[in-house]
Amino acid sequence: MFLGPHERVARGMAYVPQGQQCFPHLTAAENLRLVADGRRDGAVATAEALDLFPALRPLLRRRAGLLSGGQRQQLAIARALITRPRLLMLDEPTEGIQPSVVAEIQERIVELTRQAGFSVLLVEQHLGFALRVAGRYHVLESGRVTSCGDGGVTAEREVRAALAV
Repeated sequence: MFLGPHERVARGMAYVPQGQQCFPHLTAAENLRLVADGRRDGAVATAEALDLFPALRPLLRRRAGLLSGGQRQQLAIARALITRPRLLMLDEPTEGIQPSVVAEIQERIVELTRQAGFSVLLVEQHLGFALRVAGRYHVLESGRVTSCGDGGVTAEREVRAALAV
């Protein structure tokens, strides 16, 4: 069954694609308002998303295209969170981002996954990051699961063996 984007959002799904997606000619605030407008709790959801990524607050008037890659990624995740998803899908959230911002994003993902009824599906090439935030992991090869288990730092040796890296 194919669902349109609005139907997926209505069912509690949010997707942040690879590459720090934003509307570059709009300000950071306008990027957030695109999602928040028309929602009953849009202002509250926006404030909560900004509480998760406080570094965005002083940048709200800046055009999104002028933000750093890490700031754009935080903006993209914040925009997705305004929809109040039950499942947040993140595709390569650390790609091209400086380590300090990666650490902040990692903390937010861990914080989010501790909430009841909230799941994160993470596609990530940085193994250490992925395993630190994962409750469970699955290694795919040509679309088939070749290894799976509980996440955490202790799983890194097992995953590296499965990947032969």
